[in-house]
Amino acid sequence: MTDLLMHPDHEGGKHAQNIALRSGQARALAYIERVWESASVTVSNTVQVASRQDVHEDLAALRDRIEVTPWRSERGRTALRVLRAHLNFAEAAGGRLHAASERQAAEEAGVSRQAVRSAYETVLKPGGWLRRLRVGRGTEGSSWYLSNGPGHLAGDPFSHSQTTQFPPDPALDEWSTPETSLSADIDSTVIGRLMAHDAFAHRALGSSALMVIGALHSRSSQTVGELVITSSVSRATVYRTLHRLVSHGLVHHVGETWILAPRALEGFGNRLLEAVTEADVVPARGWDEIASHCGTAGLSASRRTLHAAERATYRAALDKLAEHRSAAHVIVRDGRQILIPTPRPDEVPATRQAPDGGVFDPVTGRAAPDWRIATDGRLILITPADQRSYDELAAAHAEALSEWESAA
Repeated sequence: MTDLLMHPDHEGGKHAQNIALRSGQARALAYIERVWESASVTVSNTVQVASRQDVHEDLAALRDRIEVTPWRSERGRTALRVLRAHLNFAEAAGGRLHAASERQAAEEAGVSRQAVRSAYETVLKPGGWLRRLRVGRGTEGSSWYLSNGPGHLAGDPFSHSQTTQFPPDPALDEWSTPETSLSADIDSTVIGRLMAHDAFAHRALGSSALMVIGALHSRSSQTVGELVITSSVSRATVYRTLHRLVSHGLVHHVGETWILAPRALEGFGNRLLEAVTEADVVPARGWDEIASHCGTAGLSASRRTLHAAERATYRAALDKLAEHRSAAHVIVRDGRQILIPTPRPDEVPATRQAPDGGVFDPVTGRAAPDWRIATDGRLILITPADQRSYDELAAAHAEALSEWESAA
């Protein structure tokens, strides 16, 4: 395999060949060895998916792992919504590898594009939950792959009865506290179904309400102390969230425990025939009424409209670029309209072009020794670093292209 990679006729080994050209054969062989070891570890830790049933089992195991992982702070809860959106995409695609744009993830999670980008960069990518394999360009979305999060050991089954605690990351403000030091226990399916609604926007019930509802749906009749653990929400936030949910008739206080009201997941609260309602509580008549009461009604529709307009503008720009269209001036001569394309800023006027391919300095009026004109009329600055052989230029080009793709 090494001989094939180092053969100049094989495109698959271009990077290794460039390393050998720049730094020598030994470094290229060491690079191939590192890639081989990394690939071997990846393959050995990968669960084989051979059928649709294997896909469902694999995604169900990932969903269980997500549900028992504590998602602390508002940033963590937003990351859970984004991760759950990508899990929905993966289930529709039939595997962990799926395609989605940031706008699609924002609409599915019920958050802004900025929140999606921040959740990916600060929580999901560092935590090993989500990887972007290819950045979307043109009309194609980005390619994503769902991973198992931090500290995953291949082959170990996970369930709600097991803990998945990992060392906190100080950079993400994930300091473990006695309240949230145990394993979480939420129903992410309920969260995935409700999170896109306006009632759970940032200034409405919010992500903390999603966590509490998901925890109560997973296991009913919990005390505040238990909700702090199962929902990964601080005690003060749990109290505030329960107060908001009570005001809409979505939860009930029975002794020391809290339960979801009948039909709460439909956003209707309870009916008088089903449960006793406190005198100062008016049951909600739907999620739309809650969103209207909180002032967030129509937020998701506005977001979708904005995204549709952005997509249309972007596609129009792509079409214009594909046709190489540019602004032009219109003059009238002999009764006819004539289009005159606007000169490019990097094109050299004919008055400044020297006969030998050089360019005249506008200050001195003499030919500038370090500048040349390319065949497309653009300036080229010649520096000592440009005095390289063809192989050196090819290696530099390959290195720059690799760095660009890595950054992308």
